[in-house]
Amino acid sequence: MLSAKMEDYLKAIYQLEREGDPPVATSTIAETLDVTPPTATSMIEKLEDRGLVEREKYKGVTLSPDGETVALEVIRHHRLLETFLTDQLGYDWSEVHEEAETLEHHISEEFERRVAAALGEPEVDPHGDPIPSDELEPVDDGPAATLLDHEVGDRLEVARVRDRDPEELTYLDDAGVTPGTELVVAEVAPIDMVTLRFDDGETVSLPAHIASAIQVRRVDDEVANGVSEV
Repeated sequence: MLSAKMEDYLKAIYQLEREGDPPVATSTIAETLDVTPPTATSMIEKLEDRGLVEREKYKGVTLSPDGETVALEVIRHHRLLETFLTDQLGYDWSEVHEEAETLEHHISEEFERRVAAALGEPEVDPHGDPIPSDELEPVDDGPAATLLDHEVGDRLEVARVRDRDPEELTYLDDAGVTPGTELVVAEVAPIDMVTLRFDDGETVSLPAHIASAIQVRRVDDEVANGVSEV
């Protein structure tokens, strides 16, 4: 049995691998998990002893195949729980992250299967994060285009919101910037603000740090025919 802390490390390493080029530096893992580098090193040694990570001296850490499987299972639990909490229990998407962080380590595989079935085997959670399948295959968790990567006039669909700050998620929800929303980039100001225009003509301006956490798909002129591109 692995502790919840061990699972947190494996999940963090998996996500860091997807965001950059592995191996992942111990200092980066420590910063992500808000622990000291010596604490991170100690835990990584324990994970290495269990065959869950591989270390390259002076370079960093990568997950072993077994470590990746554990990480994907925890991520699947987390994202299914977020979806269950919003769809079945009436939680707001700004409330579910912390709840899922606690519960993800303690549900059985039977509970996981029943939750997935009750939800209709969802592929994404409320924030647009992809949910690993029950076969625990790697998901596309890597870098993707954000609002900051587009120009004035581009028509986009919100695919994913990486921000987990409850106040900022509530702000985006109130503004209507959620997964599935279509919008147009109306202005990119030199003061690090991005203004978006909705189909009804309403606009909203987002600071760069929030816009950079919103991943989008570009929408073609052939939207009516269901054709789009990333």
